[in-house]
Amino acid sequence: MSSVEWLNYHHLQYFWAVAKEGSIARASKVLRLAHPTISGQIHRLEEVLGEQLFEHKGRNLVLTDAGRVAFGYADEIFSLGQEFLDTVKGRTPGRPVRVVVGLSDVLPKSIVHRMLEPAFSLEKAVQIVCREARSTEAFLGDLALQAVDVVLTDAPAPPTNGVRVFNHLLGECGTAFMADRASAKRLRRHFPDSLDGAPFVLPGTNAALRSALDEWFETQSVRPKVVAEVEDSSLMRVLGEAGLGVFAVPDVVEDDLQRRYQVSLVGRAPELIQRFYAISVERKLKHPAVVAICDASRKKIFAQRG
Repeated sequence: MSSVEWLNYHHLQYFWAVAKEGSIARASKVLRLAHPTISGQIHRLEEVLGEQLFEHKGRNLVLTDAGRVAFGYADEIFSLGQEFLDTVKGRTPGRPVRVVVGLSDVLPKSIVHRMLEPAFSLEKAVQIVCREARSTEAFLGDLALQAVDVVLTDAPAPPTNGVRVFNHLLGECGTAFMADRASAKRLRRHFPDSLDGAPFVLPGTNAALRSALDEWFETQSVRPKVVAEVEDSSLMRVLGEAGLGVFAVPDVVEDDLQRRYQVSLVGRAPELIQRFYAISVERKLKHPAVVAICDASRKKIFAQRG
């Protein structure tokens, strides 16, 4: 009979506390234990696992790849333990389905909301954890370690030798040009020629829309006056609403933006196509929340282009 390996959950709890608090000093206050005690317990856990869980960067402790995996499991273990106590004592109806979603920061928040909304309507309660980064590449390691369940973005993942991922096309749409209401009224009359010399807030170079816009401007023989290049889609909308310039968005969120913000339509370019993807390590999606997000995106948000 093979020997059974046992995990010391006290060691794991000390590691979990340090990872959550960000330092041994802060964790010692929460646990009411001395620094050497906590440090020693973490070293014993590392010896059992055969992996280093933290590394020093300057004065800070940061998780290694193995540490991030360990933290994910520890988080689940201690959350499950608390749920067990709550359930036994009649304080909770059951454990929600947890899904971690990576978001490219170029995605408009209006479209992200519409993508995520169906997951909250599942029969079983869902807890969504959103993590944002500048590019899809930033999430590839998290996908490989299963620290992220799915990544929603505006471009397929690039080929990579280290991580095998699958691109699931959610749909496509045209592009709408928006501005503050006064500017939109003035520029609407001779669109797209009116964009020539008009102040414009461009998306950052990490957005798939950026290169498409540059090509479209060329074909229309217009040269807007670039007043800002913005990577965050929310900031782009704020600058546009403040009257600093025209900005481009997926046309499926045009109505929502006009209802919620002080902006209006300048014009549409249906030929300027934007595509959206879900990226996962699974060829066939299985997580119920991820399936709900993808199905609703295809059947509702982008249904008009089928």
